[in-house]
Order: sequence, then structure tokens, then C-alpha cells
Amino acid sequence: MATAALPPALSPEHLTDVLRRAGMLGDGHVSRLETESARDTLVSQIVRVRLVYDGASDGAPDRLFLKTARVGGPLEGVNLGRKEVEFYERVATAMPAGLVPRCFEAVCDPDPKTWHLLLEDLGESHVVVNEWPLPPTVEQCERIVETYARFHGFWWNHARLGASIGTWLDDGQLEASLREIPGQLARVADRLGDRFSSERRRLYERFIASAPRLLARYRTHRDLTVVSGDAHVWNLLYPREPDRRDIRLIDWSGWRIDTATDDLAYMMALHWYPERRRRLEQPLLDRYHAALVAHGVSGYDRAALAEDYRLSVLWQLTTPIWQADHHLPPLIWWSHLERIFLAIDDLGCRDLLD
Repeated sequence: MATAALPPALSPEHLTDVLRRAGMLGDGHVSRLETESARDTLVSQIVRVRLVYDGASDGAPDRLFLKTARVGGPLEGVNLGRKEVEFYERVATAMPAGLVPRCFEAVCDPDPKTWHLLLEDLGESHVVVNEWPLPPTVEQCERIVETYARFHGFWWNHARLGASIGTWLDDGQLEASLREIPGQLARVADRLGDRFSSERRRLYERFIASAPRLLARYRTHRDLTVVSGDAHVWNLLYPREPDRRDIRLIDWSGWRIDTATDDLAYMMALHWYPERRRRLEQPLLDRYHAALVAHGVSGYDRAALAEDYRLSVLWQLTTPIWQADHHLPPLIWWSHLERIFLAIDDLGCRDLLD
């Protein structure tokens, strides 16, 4: 990509101003940029640039990472960019350093399709944990759940939840979200035909009928936290050096206030096949709970975590249906659909519908 094709957020003048406001650039200035890579994801366009300076630039970053709207993607109309901008403006700025990448600028125009994030580029020190869909090693998984425990623990029952951090959904909003599920289910089932069995459809119908009751857990507003909402293991950056433990959590377009186990169920029950999940699920939940306690969470025992986890696994029924209805590739959602049914059966989640 030529420099002339770069968006305005990556002009040398704009970056000079951004870095000076961040206290990272003295009398020097950004003289030019070199694009190292550019690619599209389902939601966004990502551009990595190397910065060249004139004058004193001690402490200024060598590289930056721009994330902005993808035009024409399958989720273009879902308005996920505004959510991620809000996360870096409100949530990340209130947290301890070292859990998410540093954000130098988060901007969303009145047109929600026009947004961008300027983030530190961690490519030299961190890497995507493994090539999708290869899962992490056991040790990597242990470190990942400990990192989520640190993140969840910080926001656990925080006084700012629902005030300046996120919003509590009222009954009307909850009911409106539930009303979308039957239509999504009908459209996806019609597309799949006999590839979507009548038995599975009946389970979805039982779930839809029980959903208003299942929301009682959320309505307590107790033992809730900020969750990623998209906590698969490729939405984090893992340190290249084995002795470092500073995993950085990324991609916050689906964040919300909810039960912490929603992230764990998304990571394990939705993405792992039965042999691996059965072998690792409970030990990782043990480790996660121990880390929660170590980070100051009290009054939430291991049995409560197990109960929440089963409920979160059941709610994951909605994920592949939402993805299919929004025309994500079947390569993503078909396996999710198969795996979540297997997890529901293993964990006895159907009992929650009685």
C-alpha cells in the first residue's frame, strides 16, 4: 500500500500530534511512514506501519497499529467499531497497564461506520498464540485463563459497572434481544433444511421458552464483570519469550457486563472438541477460580462458578445461530453448532431448561 493510500489517521502530521498528546514525542516529528502490512478481518481493516522521525524521538514507538472500519464486510451494518472505541475510551483507561494494548487514539465519528483505533504494535514482543484452528498448549491455556481472571477480577462487582462502564439492560431491552432469536433460528433452519434436525430445533425452542427465566441470573447484578464477548484464544497476543506472562487481550467489539463464565464457555465449550474439553475444562476452571480469589474476588465459590459455567454454555446456543444469520462463513459457525451441542450434553445443560 502506498503512503498516498493511507487513511488520514496515518498522516505524519496527525501521528505527530497524537504522540505529542500522549507525552511520547518531544521536539521531533514523524516525517514519513512505511506500511509493513495491511489486511481485512471480518469487521475491520488493519494496517501496521513503521514510523520514521526527524529530530528527538526518544521513547516514541517504532511502529503503530491502525484498526478501522472494513467497507463491505459481512458485519458492516452491525456497528461493532463504536463498541470497541468505547472500550478503549472508557474501560481500558481505567484498568491497570499490561492487560490490553496501549491505545493512543480512539475515534468514532457521528457516522458509526467511520471509526479508528491507533494502538501500540506488539508484533516484536507478542504473537498470536497459534495458527487457527490449532488450540494452545496446556501451559498456554493455564496462562490465558489466569489472565482473564485478572481482567475479570478487576471489574468484579465494580461500582462503575452500569454507571460509567457499560449499561445495565432493562427488562424491555432484554426482551427485545430475546425476540430476535426465533427469527434468526427460523431463517437458519430454513437455509439448512434437513442438515438441521427436528430434535435440535426442539431444543432451541425449549431454550427460547426458558430464556426469560434464565435471565434471572443477570438480573441479580451480582458477581458480574466486564466480559469480552469474543474470547477465543486468537483474540489475544501471547508473549514470545517463555518467561514473560503479560498476555494482552484484544478485539473488544463485543464487550458487555455479564457473567465471567461467558468468556470461558466461549473459549472452551464453543471452540474445543470433546476429548480436549473433557480433559482440560475442569482443571482450567479450577485454575481460573484460584486466580480470581488471588485477585481479590470473595464470596464466589467454586460451586457458583460451575453453576454459572453450565448456564453460560447453554447461552452459547445463540452464537452459531447469530453468526449464520449474519452470513459469516460456515467455516466459522458450523463447527460451533456441532461442538456446543456436545458440550451441552456433557454438562447436563438440558436440565436447566426444566
